[in-house]
Amino acid sequence: MYQLQVEDMTCGHCVSAVTRAVQAVDAAAKVEVDLASKTVRIDSATGLAPLKAAIADAGFPVASAS
Repeated sequence: MYQLQVEDMTCGHCVSAVTRAVQAVDAAAKVEVDLASKTVRIDSATGLAPLKAAIADAGFPVASAS
């Protein structure tokens, strides 16, 4: 499970875009987005780097990840 800080998310459209970006890399990934804390939790067998890249490519730079 990864937890990422994604600062530019502000609305439901952002949640959908981030979720779609992650699931384009790993269709089986479970994605939980918390707009209030601007965090994205991802449960995926895929490595962190491609997931971060997909989110950034969708227009949402990842500020930090753990």
